[in-house]
Order: sequence, then structure tokens, then C-alpha cells
Amino acid sequence: MPTIEQAKVMAKRLRSALAERDIEIPQAVSLELIAAELGHRDWNTAAAKLSSSCGSGIAFRQTIPIFRIFDVLKAREFYCDFLGFSVTMEHRFEPDMPLYMAVERAGLELHLSEHHGDATPGSTAFVWMEDIRAFHGELTAKQYGYGRPGVVRQPWGQQMEVHDPFGNRIRFCQKHR
Repeated sequence: MPTIEQAKVMAKRLRSALAERDIEIPQAVSLELIAAELGHRDWNTAAAKLSSSCGSGIAFRQTIPIFRIFDVLKAREFYCDFLGFSVTMEHRFEPDMPLYMAVERAGLELHLSEHHGDATPGSTAFVWMEDIRAFHGELTAKQYGYGRPGVVRQPWGQQMEVHDPFGNRIRFCQKHR
């Protein structure tokens, strides 16, 4: 049984094949035809069953980079004030112990840790994103004293690299269209 994504690809191929023969059908009709071909009453039924059938097996959901930090105030200035992230979690085993915190913005979660063994200073994370030009404009307008990133055209996309106060780098990249 195909996954829902495979069924959608089948519907797209069907529309293309029919269009080559000067037969135009809406995407919804194509999905209904594929659902019938797969033995389902309609597309909604097929989508529900195909979604549940692809839930077995290994699936990776999210990667969360951990960056080593040495100064909480500097980390907040960079990640929250400059990059626009919000703190979503803070944890200390005891009041005077190192901080472990999570920050998030637009679906990207990063973990920042003062703990010695959690991460290596000078790490790099590569992040695919949308609307890199708007993000660049937002950062440039803040006139951050410790960095003014630029956008560089690379073979894989438009890329902007930022450096935190602890030597870590984030490479934000938008694929070429």
C-alpha cells in the first residue's frame, strides 16, 4: 500500500498524462480516481487510511542542535534580542548549577547549555529556511554591534551565517527557486 505522499504523486502523474492527451481534470478529481484505483470509497477515506498505514517503522521527527554557552546574559542578548528567539524552557539542577535552556523561533528550536559535557564551543548548525531576505533585513536593522551578517549565493542556495559570542555558527539557507 502506498503512502499518502506516493498517492499524491500518482494523482499528479495521472493529471499530466491526461493533459498530454488534451484532457484536463482538476486535482480533486485526480485524487478521487487514485483513491478508487487503490480500493477506497473516496479520497478522504484513502487519505485517512494511507496516513495511518505509513506510521510504522523508523521515523525521525526533529533535530535540535545543542550549543555550548558560557554567559547567560550574552546568550540572551544574541539569541533573543538579536535573532528574535523566545526562551521556551530553562533548567538548573540546583540554583547555582549551570543553565540548560531552549529557545525557539518559527519552528526552529535550539538548546543552549552551560554544562561542560553537553556540546563543543565552535559548533555549526545548518538550517533550511524560507524568506532569508526578510530575516536578513530584520537583523541588519538591529545594527547589532558584534556582527552584521550578509547573504551569500552558494550553489545550494542563498546563505547567511551568524556567529554567537561563544564561537558557534548557524548557517541559515534558502534553496534557490
